[in-house]
Order: sequence, then C-alpha cells, then structure tokens
Amino acid sequence: MPMFNVRKAVYKDARKIADVHVSSWKSVYKDVIDEQDMSNITVENRTALWETVLKVPLNGQFVLVLENDREEIVGFISGGRERTKRYGYDGEIYTLYLLDDYQKKGLGGLLLHAFSKEMKVHGYDSLLVWVLTKNPASKFYRKYGAKRVEAEIVTIGDGTYQETAFGWQHIDALLNQFHA
Repeated sequence: MPMFNVRKAVYKDARKIADVHVSSWKSVYKDVIDEQDMSNITVENRTALWETVLKVPLNGQFVLVLENDREEIVGFISGGRERTKRYGYDGEIYTLYLLDDYQKKGLGGLLLHAFSKEMKVHGYDSLLVWVLTKNPASKFYRKYGAKRVEAEIVTIGDGTYQETAFGWQHIDALLNQFHA
C-alpha cells in the first residue's frame, strides 16, 4: 500500500487544496445539489478562500492536508471553534474532502484521527460536523461513533437543502475509535 503523510497546511498549499475541494465537492454532491447551485464553486474562488484561511485563520481554524507518496495533496480537513454556539460543542470540523481515487480506502479516517488529536492538543473537548443530509458521508461519521445532533435548512446558490449535525461529546471517545 502506498504511504501517505498528514501535515499542517501552509499558504502555498491553497491552490492544491482548492483543486481537491472543487473536484471532490462536484463529485460528492453531483446527485445531491442542483447543477446550477454547484456552478458558483470554482477553483479561483476556492483558492482565494484557502489563501485567506491559511494567511489569517478565524475561529482558531487550522487545516491538515493528506499527501500521497509523490507529495501530491489528495485530501484535507479543516476546523476550529464551533460556530453556532447552540449545541454545547466547542470544536467543529468545517471541511473534509478526498479526491475520488482516494475515497473508501481508510484515508478519511486517517485525516479524522490526525485532526482529532490536533483538536485535543488545542484544548477542545468535543466536536461537531455538519453534513448535507443526502450526502452519503454521514455514514462515515456515524461509523466513528458520531451521534445525530440537529438538522436545519441551508442555502447553497439559489437552492435550499437540509444539513444534519453529527457530534462527539467527548473527543476521547472519537480517538478511542482508532485504538479499538
């Protein structure tokens, strides 16, 4: 099996993160989000977003990237402080994306484990993640012990979609999933 490396993202990674973000987003959501609502996500606007995040992180946000054995970024995860302050969780996963060829190989778990360890080091006790309800990725989070917290409606482009929050009340419970 090829070797993979997880590391903290740096500013010069923004374009490659944007490439993964757009490619994965369009692949994962092609049957979930209307095409017209997906058209507003471009590599250019995602590059600008990730340059900003990596230059001036808000909410204690940080980004980890997953590199293959050729040092190509094939996935990433980001998060920081929980943004809604409504559910009693202090940390949040904002994004987790992998290129299609790297999905369903345990690499999402590798990113989730590294991220969870980093969040614990930064003093977080719990984690929340929002997933579009029709996104099959919700099974991924439940596999690692996340419990359904809430659902609400979000706007993407001109469309409205349901999003579901999943959470771990204790990061240690999530970390224990990787040692079982």
